[in-house]
Amino acid sequence: MSPITIYTKGWCPYCAAAKDLLRQKGADFEEIDIGRESARRGEMIQRAGGRSTVPQIFIGERHVGGCDDLYALDRRGELDRLLAA
Repeated sequence: MSPITIYTKGWCPYCAAAKDLLRQKGADFEEIDIGRESARRGEMIQRAGGRSTVPQIFIGERHVGGCDDLYALDRRGELDRLLAA
């Protein structure tokens, strides 16, 4: 399984929803809370091509996007394939 990184903030309902979906899929992920680790916010923005909202989700080196993007991948049946790679 490719490593998964999700940049979050503690109060974000979209972050919670994205993490819930990943847990339902049995996927382990590294969570980086940019509310607590503010120095990592710049890293997230750079990796996400300028996007500054949370969550920002990466599977391997692929930038998936945010929560809506993650759920859209799942609806299309592509998330399981990405997680299995």
